[in-house]
Amino acid sequence: MEGESAEASSRSWVVDMERFLEQTDPSTEMVRWTKASIYRVPERIKNLTNRDAYRPLLVSLGPFHHGDPALLPMEEHKRRALLHLVKRARRPLGEFVAAVEEVVDQLLDTYDNLDERWRGVDRHRFVEVMLTDGCFLLEMMRTREHVLKGEELDDYAPNDPVFSIHGFYFLRPEIQSDMILMENQLPLLVLQRISVVQRGISSPSANDINEMVLHFLDCLLLDEDNDELGLHPLDLFHKSFRDLQPVLSRLDKVAEVTVPSAVELSEAGVHFKKSSAKSVCDIEFENGVLRMPLIRVYDETEKIYLNIMAFERLYMYAGNDVTDYLIFMDNMINSERDVALLRSKGLIKSGLGSDNDVVQLFNSLSKGAVMSPFCKLLDVQKKMNDHCRKPFNKWQATFKHTYLSNPWVFISLVAAVVLLVATLMQTIYTVVPFYTKK
Repeated sequence: MEGESAEASSRSWVVDMERFLEQTDPSTEMVRWTKASIYRVPERIKNLTNRDAYRPLLVSLGPFHHGDPALLPMEEHKRRALLHLVKRARRPLGEFVAAVEEVVDQLLDTYDNLDERWRGVDRHRFVEVMLTDGCFLLEMMRTREHVLKGEELDDYAPNDPVFSIHGFYFLRPEIQSDMILMENQLPLLVLQRISVVQRGISSPSANDINEMVLHFLDCLLLDEDNDELGLHPLDLFHKSFRDLQPVLSRLDKVAEVTVPSAVELSEAGVHFKKSSAKSVCDIEFENGVLRMPLIRVYDETEKIYLNIMAFERLYMYAGNDVTDYLIFMDNMINSERDVALLRSKGLIKSGLGSDNDVVQLFNSLSKGAVMSPFCKLLDVQKKMNDHCRKPFNKWQATFKHTYLSNPWVFISLVAAVVLLVATLMQTIYTVVPFYTKK
């Protein structure tokens, strides 16, 4: 009997695997991998970094952290946001539910490795989560617009703990922080579907939704001609950081994986200049001058960059620009002297406790990360390394640092040269007559 059971089990396995064979076609698999854009951060990544950086602290968005006991107090305010929005729109709640249900399969596919219960017994609950969380974000963005204009929200109490001037200023930083976490994303398609019902005829464009989210996150706006709806808030936040049109480098430059530290670059005669560019990838090196944008570091910096890097690592269409930039900076910052130098040049503005905290931050961010072979910063690295290899550049820099950085040292040098020349001339005038007379 045991042998027959094993044989039956084997036949069942063969049948299942043959059924899955139909899904191994490259075009089928490509569609599957293209749909997902919201991921759980793998344990191997969390173990290398600060695992708390991926966990929301105030509000859950989407299904991954829904029901977390620490986030339950915000659920009441999310439901209130839905009720206020529906009441103000003067449309039946059923219309909002129907608008989300029309795209529910597309929304489910957006989440990678989603618990199957959301597709089965809790499918209706998934729609409720999407609608409630979407209304909450829209109401927070509306609150921002009123607060910036100095206006009270007439359909909320003046002392509302969330949707008021007081609530907005105190909660907005935490909500912004939770909105950019990889595991805490809500598809922007939800906001668009809700807005279509809410506004009726004047339906918002994809660009309207994008700008609304970027404004709330205090990010730079994207190209106005790009009317493609963002995937989710982190996708838009990431695009505001990265270079949208990267220059491809040759693959044979992958060997140039290191960058001299900031102090080593300075000792080799490199000058540091702050550029007016906003993108982290707008770093250039020409004629011994390294131009790069100012980078600000503060308490939330680690969380921001770790989640952007997780998105780049897990979503192949996101590119690798921010990860490349952080590896570049990690190579340049090896000690407190490097941070002090970059601060003195106006390239780092720190809100952390000390320069050593900045060193520890950058040295920890890129653990386990790999620079893309197509990164345009490879070209910058190669030029910097070539510059540092030339002995004349280091000798020239050493001379300037030793003798030209201090006026008294320079005066002493000039005096010594004058004395040397005078001594040499005196010797010549003493020796020449002797041989002439002889």
